Amino acid sequence: MVRNTPSLQTLPHITSHDDVSTDQQSNVDLSRQRVQITGRDEQAKQIMTRVATGTASSEDLARFHAGISRLESSGRQGLQEQGYAIRGKEAIPFVPIDERTSRQRHMQMPTGTKAQSSLHSEEATSGAEKSRDTSTRQRITQDASKYTEPFLKFMTSNPTVFHAVDAVKEQLKSKGWKEVNERDSWDLKQSGKYFLIRNGSSLIAFAIGADYEPGNGAAIIAGHVDALTAKLKPVSKVPSKAGYLQLGVAPYAGAPNNTWWDRDLGIGGRVLVKEGNKISTKLVKLPWPIARIPTLAPHFGQAAVGPFNPETQMTPIIGLDSSRSASLFDVADPFSAPSILHEGTFLSTQPPKLARAIAKELGLTAETAGNIIDWELELFDVQPAQLGGIEKEFIFAGRIDDKLCSWAAIQALIESAEDDLDDSSLIKVVGLFDNEEIGSLLRQGARGNLLPGTMERIVGAFADHKPTSDLLGRTYANSFLLSADVIHAVNPNFLGAYLENHSPHLNTGLVVSADSNGHMTTDAVSTAILKQCADKVGAKLQVFQIRNDSRSGGTVGPMLSSATGIRAIDAGIPQLSMHSCRATTGSLDPGLGVITFKAFLDEFESVDKQFRD
Repeated sequence: MVRNTPSLQTLPHITSHDDVSTDQQSNVDLSRQRVQITGRDEQAKQIMTRVATGTASSEDLARFHAGISRLESSGRQGLQEQGYAIRGKEAIPFVPIDERTSRQRHMQMPTGTKAQSSLHSEEATSGAEKSRDTSTRQRITQDASKYTEPFLKFMTSNPTVFHAVDAVKEQLKSKGWKEVNERDSWDLKQSGKYFLIRNGSSLIAFAIGADYEPGNGAAIIAGHVDALTAKLKPVSKVPSKAGYLQLGVAPYAGAPNNTWWDRDLGIGGRVLVKEGNKISTKLVKLPWPIARIPTLAPHFGQAAVGPFNPETQMTPIIGLDSSRSASLFDVADPFSAPSILHEGTFLSTQPPKLARAIAKELGLTAETAGNIIDWELELFDVQPAQLGGIEKEFIFAGRIDDKLCSWAAIQALIESAEDDLDDSSLIKVVGLFDNEEIGSLLRQGARGNLLPGTMERIVGAFADHKPTSDLLGRTYANSFLLSADVIHAVNPNFLGAYLENHSPHLNTGLVVSADSNGHMTTDAVSTAILKQCADKVGAKLQVFQIRNDSRSGGTVGPMLSSATGIRAIDAGIPQLSMHSCRATTGSLDPGLGVITFKAFLDEFESVDKQFRD
């Protein structure tokens, strides 16, 4: 019994006059009216009826909200004890009003009729299904939330592709995975967990089922870890202008674009250092903003509007030239001598202050700094990944495309290999590729031989003198590829840019991406396979397709699928502001990705049996 509460018969979840049309108000979906409170005040009942049907006056609405406030202050604990969930200013019972309406109709029927018996059975089934759905949603939300903070830490700590791959390497090693080298022969075993790295920027991890036999299939997730950035040119030292030190950078995949103006930009990447007779690779990231691309104030008129020349007007500033008194036009001739590359000359081609900062960060002294023989550095936004939104529903971060799907896929593989290898006869694979944003044409890209070569070596290790070509062909035919790349979430400010019924939402679930012109691998069969895998864990799938008057992007899916013949689907995690210096995804989305990717790795083997010819 709820005591000391206002005499309100129903407190519906409503939409105001301002939000809906007259037709919508007259067709209120009664299934959304959620709250029942005991009481017999006829006037209150009439107010609630007018509110529910959209005919309430301003006075009615004022009394309605006042009742909610009194209810909130006087009856929260009592409501919770009676099975009500309190969310904001709503009290949500386990029995929605559409079921109560059905029960009222049920009571009006003659007792003992077939209709009454049938209705009772349908209500029981419907109630059980809704209860299960609610329980599943709550479980998935709780499970997904566990991954939010680890993802934020990963994104903040690993701004470059080299840092990201190295972080994955360290996590795999900490979980007992063994690194194999492409230069060596591989000694692989059932139940083994392995990974390899190419160029420090691409990684393939694979776990072999305890019951694996050569010719069996593989469940593969493939994504990319590179992101739009600006890379330092081979000779990044440029002449000072107007007393500013500047940095020579080149665009990578369209960055820096206009979203990079006025950002606090750091510098990081890999550095090659000579140590005795060995060349070592060291990772570096300077822990403070080094560079900035300043805009021109709007007061300058058309000059501040653009378009802008990316070579001459988007050059980052990194400091002030204090070496001499530079005049406004004191520019050295950069063509006066050739740029000769030989040992000991590299640092002379870089800004001296930057070279000293990098050397210091690596622990090199003035005497040993000359051992730096080359580097591969890039710019990145130094602002950490963080939660945002009123209820922290969002993640704001740089480089979400596509460290998001890559991170989620690796977590899914680690967990799947811990839980399910003993009963598996498959190979479970995650491939993280570099250079997707520029076409994947390099050896560490998806168009290279990294994945096919790895699969061939795995099969060959178990071939026992059988023809590898036959076994590899069977392996590909029995396999399935999930091409995981981020997908456009619906932007409320640009609804006209989206196709109706194909507009993904954040914090909802993985998105299947379709394209009739073959930019994606998705088809009816691959969609059915992934849907059944997701259904087994209660995960939701959304769908996206671009409008006919817009162009589609691409993924690693078509190139890998066409090269191997593996069945495939394109599905990824939604995000806003793709290709911006800083983007947005849902705070639950990393975890929802892990859950669905793991469902695919765990369930594909059993699901695929339904699709055998």
